[in-house]
Amino acid sequence: MIAGAVATWKALPVAQRRMIAALLVGIGLANIAQPFPDLAPLQHGPTLLLTLAAPWFLRRWPLSSRSVACIWLFLLLHTFGARWIYSYVPYDDWARLLSGHHISSLLDLHRNAYDRLVHFAFGALLTAPIAEMVRRKGGLRQGWSLAFAFAAIGLGSALYEIFEWLLTVIAAGETADYYNGQQGDVWDPQKDMAAAQVGSALALIALLRGRGGDPIGETPSPEGPAQ
Repeated sequence: MIAGAVATWKALPVAQRRMIAALLVGIGLANIAQPFPDLAPLQHGPTLLLTLAAPWFLRRWPLSSRSVACIWLFLLLHTFGARWIYSYVPYDDWARLLSGHHISSLLDLHRNAYDRLVHFAFGALLTAPIAEMVRRKGGLRQGWSLAFAFAAIGLGSALYEIFEWLLTVIAAGETADYYNGQQGDVWDPQKDMAAAQVGSALALIALLRGRGGDPIGETPSPEGPAQ
């Protein structure tokens, strides 16, 4: 079993191995002097399991290193926000130290908006990997792969909001509102889904303009994923 795990790891491109290792380090750093230890397992546990399983996923469903980088960046953004359970990411304090101004005041924000950024990044960063996957494995043509990716972002966002609601009701108990980052906004799920769709739409425009509509970028060799 160990030999198989080592072989799976070595079969990945070096760039992908480095990203997986860096994400594991990031998860570890995010839990040093954890300010919300009761909620940290809910926030970081799924990311840790996904990262540990990533070599097997990428062996079974190879992706270009460019697409893996998109997923990696999204998970880093999530890990960063998860340290402060999203609702308390202290970007205003950092901005005040650096510039003397609050981001919330400059943008007229009435809540911590970091979670909106991550939902936007979900659409902006995962559209290309999804399109690449269905084009390679599902045999979809270029236009249909992009349409599928856009629809998948919408479906994924909706399913996540339902999952988050169920998880907070079952596991988070009295801390549910803190865990899911609703911050008193009854329309928070709908706004999160809208942010993801806007991100996906912008990603589609960038893909169509920058690559002539080709979401894949790199073609894997017969031996494995693209280097």
